Amino acid sequence: MDSLDHFLSMGGYARFVWPAYALAVIVLAGFAIEGVVTYRKNRRELDAVEKKRR
Repeated sequence: MDSLDHFLSMGGYARFVWPAYALAVIVLAGFAIEGVVTYRKNRRELDAVEKKRR
């Protein structure tokens, strides 16, 4: 258990490291969500254009 505590404390820099990890995860998740939303929007627009062409 001491090893886990040592890892989580990050050598005394945990208050800087863990928020940086959290921020990175939040930003990457935001990019992923934005990509999915944009894809779905573009797909709906493309389907509408294709339906009009018929």
